[in-house]
Amino acid sequence: VQLVESGGGLVQPGGSLRLSCAASGFTFSIYHMKWHRQAPGKERELVATSTSPGGRITYADSVKGRFTISRDNTKKMLYLQMDSLKPEDTAVYYCSATSTLTGNVYWGQGTQVTVSS
Repeated sequence: VQLVESGGGLVQPGGSLRLSCAASGFTFSIYHMKWHRQAPGKERELVATSTSPGGRITYADSVKGRFTISRDNTKKMLYLQMDSLKPEDTAVYYCSATSTLTGNVYWGQGTQVTVSS
């Protein structure tokens, strides 16, 4: 199982970024996929979830209306479109995959997002 995040970087407040998570080594379509983030000195926070099957989507209150999670089961890709970014969105962003059969959880290595002027 491998998850590789990309798309992070430095952006000004109010700007946008699109994170990607490339998955391999497992049946992507039967996994719940999630984005998390961890800011310096803080605990890891669940940002957004896309369940399987059905694709039910949920967001943390702190990002609702600004972030959009999506997945492409054919390409085995997970995305996070982040708009109207704020300095408090600065964190390392991780994607995770949770098996709907075993409950096992797999993590990517993370990608840094810095929102600063």
